[in-house]
Amino acid sequence: MAETQRVSSYGRYPSCTNRSRLFRRNCTNLLSRIYRHRHEEQDCNFMTYDSSDDEMDQLDWENVIGNKYFRTSFNIVDYVKSRESNVREIRKFNREYSSRHVLSFNLLKEHLIRLGKVDKVLSSQWLDDRHVVFGTKCHKLMVYDVKTRNSIRVPLLQGQSREDEDDALFGIHSVRINATRTLLATVGKSSQEIAVYRLPSLDPVCVGGQAHGLPVYDMCWLDDEFLVSCSQDAKMALWRVDNTSNEANQLSTRFIQPVSAKSDKSMNQWLRSIVFDKANNEISVVSTAGYMHIWSAGNFKQKMSRKLCIGQTYRDICLAGNENGLYAVGCRPYTLLMDARTLQPIKKIQLRFGRNGVKSLSFHDWILTIGTGNGTLEFYDIKAQKYLESAVNPGQLVMLRRSRNSMPPDENRNVQISLENSPAILTHSYDQSCMRIFAAGGPFGADSYGSYVALWQ
Repeated sequence: MAETQRVSSYGRYPSCTNRSRLFRRNCTNLLSRIYRHRHEEQDCNFMTYDSSDDEMDQLDWENVIGNKYFRTSFNIVDYVKSRESNVREIRKFNREYSSRHVLSFNLLKEHLIRLGKVDKVLSSQWLDDRHVVFGTKCHKLMVYDVKTRNSIRVPLLQGQSREDEDDALFGIHSVRINATRTLLATVGKSSQEIAVYRLPSLDPVCVGGQAHGLPVYDMCWLDDEFLVSCSQDAKMALWRVDNTSNEANQLSTRFIQPVSAKSDKSMNQWLRSIVFDKANNEISVVSTAGYMHIWSAGNFKQKMSRKLCIGQTYRDICLAGNENGLYAVGCRPYTLLMDARTLQPIKKIQLRFGRNGVKSLSFHDWILTIGTGNGTLEFYDIKAQKYLESAVNPGQLVMLRRSRNSMPPDENRNVQISLENSPAILTHSYDQSCMRIFAAGGPFGADSYGSYVALWQ
């Protein structure tokens, strides 16, 4: 769980040194060495060897000489003390252990968040340990404060395109933060344009347009400067965001154009979800027709396409990737695990309670979190090849289920809660400590109105 490598402090004598004791100990060691040397000279005709010499030869002598094995502590108390004192030591902590522990022992409790008249929450990201940013179906970008339990609305950026009435019906499907957590990318007032904000102040940086003719579904950061977006018109756009050129006192928002905009070769497919594979330097995107397309991040060219074995077309198909070379594709019947190198299917993960299918996916090390259309969060252990089991109730699987009164019906629309419009987990995200989960969504039916937002902690 924790690993702390202590760094030695070198000096001649400590502050509590007794010179006479050190002199006596040095003399004793010298006499013992002299006696041992004389004894070896007398018995040189007969010699014996220890059988453990062969085992010692197999050790890593560089680490033994450096005392790496002896100065490494795996105690969580030593890790906490080293972090509190801020000493010059190498500290490592496996965050998967903490999340696995709180899930296995049923320590997470649901805390409902009331947002008022807000339609379905489609995307979310943690800004820090206190604030969560999310986009809604009614085309609102909001920030929620976990401590004060207040939410504020972030103004959307206006570009050169005019705001259409369909933008309010499409919503904000993507909210992405770059690796250094200095920029946030989403859509503007027009869902065909992208908007970039500076963190943590949420000051506007730029608006990008003239790339997509239909609303943008998803986007991903290649690094701190380049951004890729995909939309319903089967187009991929590469953007370059220069954060240094925009001064703080600039009144007008800069407008940028894409570095490159290319259409998918298959055409007539909605590009639904996009992921960047840093290890292979590839961009992976899935379409509603059930295809996965691989693009090269170096020259921004399409390399290959593969038909996924997911049956019929699925509009709410989702994609997630991790650093271990795995892709997870969520569709209505199951979740498909794929090898990122060969795009070969590894395993089909059937949902436990999933008549409405998979709505959101996320990787946390070797744990795959699945948000379903029935308002549940399921956790799959990839190493064990099975769902995560509870440590409190043996034989019972770990699952976070929404409460019954989590989404009351809207009085103005007279919509009653049923199986077709029950709250679905359309988005979920872990905080940096991996001890809290922000889960949100709304009714599954397209004609139903409402939102479900909860914080599991």
